[in-house]
Amino acid sequence: MQAGIIDQGVELMLYGMGTVVVFLGLLVLATTLMSRFVGRYFPEAEPEPSRAAPPPPAARADDPQLLAVIGAAIHRYRSRR
Repeated sequence: MQAGIIDQGVELMLYGMGTVVVFLGLLVLATTLMSRFVGRYFPEAEPEPSRAAPPPPAARADDPQLLAVIGAAIHRYRSRR
């Protein structure tokens, strides 16, 4: 009696897991196909170059004021710990 119930449980589990795997495979396939369709027939427009001001130059590593500020921040952090 028990073996029959266990066999039915295993069979039901395998059918359920198989159904989930097939559904997820179809979902991945459908998502991939839709992504290719949208990418081919509805491409994103190229952004136009803006005439905004150029970004400020990056801070140099040997800037004495920057090194002083960083040193003071490190000193303050270490003195509190």
